[in-house]
Amino acid sequence: MPISTLTPIGHCPTWSSSSPIPSLKCSFLHPTKTSLLFTTKTPLLFTNTTKRTATHIVSMSIEAGVGVMGTKLGMMSYFEPNGTVVPVTVVGFREGNIVTQIKTDATDGYDAVQVGYRRVRDRKLTKPEMGHLDKSGIIPLRHLQEFRLQSLEGFETGQKLDFEELFKEGDVVDISGTTIGKGFQGGIKRHNFKRGPMTHGSKSHRALGSIGAGTTPGRVYKGKKMPGRMGGTKRKIRMLKIVKIDNDLRVVMIKGAVPGKPGNLLRIAPAKIVGKNIPKS
Repeated sequence: MPISTLTPIGHCPTWSSSSPIPSLKCSFLHPTKTSLLFTTKTPLLFTNTTKRTATHIVSMSIEAGVGVMGTKLGMMSYFEPNGTVVPVTVVGFREGNIVTQIKTDATDGYDAVQVGYRRVRDRKLTKPEMGHLDKSGIIPLRHLQEFRLQSLEGFETGQKLDFEELFKEGDVVDISGTTIGKGFQGGIKRHNFKRGPMTHGSKSHRALGSIGAGTTPGRVYKGKKMPGRMGGTKRKIRMLKIVKIDNDLRVVMIKGAVPGKPGNLLRIAPAKIVGKNIPKS
């Protein structure tokens, strides 16, 4: 049977008075017949596609300047000279805040200053950690963090970083820390969901409710707000003002609340303002 007698839909043969009566079976029902799609040399539904590979570039965020690490001591009320009451967080400093390593673009691929904080006993650190600090002749330090900078001028290994030399009262800083862990919590406490009615026969008080449709899409979308572990994650609070620096007590008072409970580690760095101390691009 010639190809011209096939219709584009279903590939069923046509009948004319001069030809015998064709079979009522269509090509897509008959297992032995070949579809028109594969009779031509070039497939109609398949085209040459090039495989593209996505490149993910992960880079560190550039700081506005070198910072220090401190320990959260608690919160209190501070009275300004005009009588205004300001809620402040008191941050103390243990022994440390020493430059342990200077990373350059030639050796590590980026420019950064590594700072160590909180002196500990030798047996509290592993041998690789002790070997890293022994190269620079530095005391054992518990915490090591990096500050990626645009320029490394004025920094050297073993240099002591004093808070009062880097910051002054009235400066604005960004503070990072680990939030207080709350354990496994429900949707009301974790995501501020509203509860159901408590009376009139309702049996849905604090339940989560519907989490999606049925057959379509037949799954729960990623990122759905549901009960789970709450807290215990890294959080940054931006644009906090330094209210008071007490050199005698070696503490600093910062307006507002910061992440974590008393005794937690805090990372204090100059506030990043795009276009002022951080380039736009």
